[in-house]
Amino acid sequence: MLLIAQNHFQLIVEVGLMLFVSLVFCLNLIPLSLSVVTFLSLFLIGGFTLLFGADIALLVLSASQAEFTHPFGPIALLGAVTALASLKVMKESGVDIRPLRRFVILFIAGITVFGGLMHRSFLILWILGLFIGYLIISKSFREKSVFTLNRILMFLGAAAVGFVLLEAISRVTGMTIFSPLLRLGRIEQYSLASIKTVLNNLQLIGHNANASYWGAEGTAFAEGYITLPMQMVLFFGLPFPMFFGVLVNQKDTIDYMLPGIFGYGFDFGIFGLVCLVGFVLGTLLIGFKILTMYRERREKNNKKYLGREVLLTGALAAFSAQALIGLFVFNRTINGMALLTFLFLGTLILANVVTLKSKG
Repeated sequence: MLLIAQNHFQLIVEVGLMLFVSLVFCLNLIPLSLSVVTFLSLFLIGGFTLLFGADIALLVLSASQAEFTHPFGPIALLGAVTALASLKVMKESGVDIRPLRRFVILFIAGITVFGGLMHRSFLILWILGLFIGYLIISKSFREKSVFTLNRILMFLGAAAVGFVLLEAISRVTGMTIFSPLLRLGRIEQYSLASIKTVLNNLQLIGHNANASYWGAEGTAFAEGYITLPMQMVLFFGLPFPMFFGVLVNQKDTIDYMLPGIFGYGFDFGIFGLVCLVGFVLGTLLIGFKILTMYRERREKNNKKYLGREVLLTGALAAFSAQALIGLFVFNRTINGMALLTFLFLGTLILANVVTLKSKG
């Protein structure tokens, strides 16, 4: 019985531990050479280009979409940055990367367009992740940063043009889902009330029971505002409180309109928020330390860890971007199915500890 989760918080911790153990075995048993990792990264970004493209096509043709960008956007980012890092390693080895580079750029452009049309929050995550990825790659190969003042200004200009184009598309087609102004208006309309709800009812563990939908019948802790995918909870038959149907509007008060620091703080209390921040900071510190060790081995002409190095580079960029957007911009980026992705990326980084120790 001790192994059976009693609430959403325990389930999240247990799933994270299971992912960690699984990825430790995978990294130690599967030969992750540079060629294998490169192929997998190209397969990922090619597949997500098609998936996001099909999703936006369904939105235009039938006003129905699956919104794959929330749960799978960080995985697409993992593939893109890993592919870019792989190209860099191959270029350093004297390999002609021009044919592969064309495919990578094409896939990145496709994901940018299709994912950006679906969700502006994804576009922010995607651009931020690519930016972080380029910085990590530049640092790993001891190069000067590719980001100059002119390039940053060009990026900001392109972002402004994209904003205007999305608003124009929204007004011409009558599809308000594309409108960034509408999204900003909704944030202004609903976020302030949600922030007040959190700040007035935040406790060390959980929240004031009167502030939640369940009221006195609830637990005032881990009530399902922050959770793993609903299908997973139902599959295991766990009797946790969940939001169905019209109740989703009650959950949106915390999930949709606030940054993650408020969402996690409300559902798990200050204790849960500290655990989240500790997990993020600890994972990043460990990940960058291991990446430095991989770089040192590469510079000593040890090619055994090239595949793991580029995969870790992609994981760090994707995890960093998802953490920043989820914590400070959009809670849904680290909630639900996206939370499972977040745990996967974090444990993928941490699993390198055991791999490095066992093979170093």
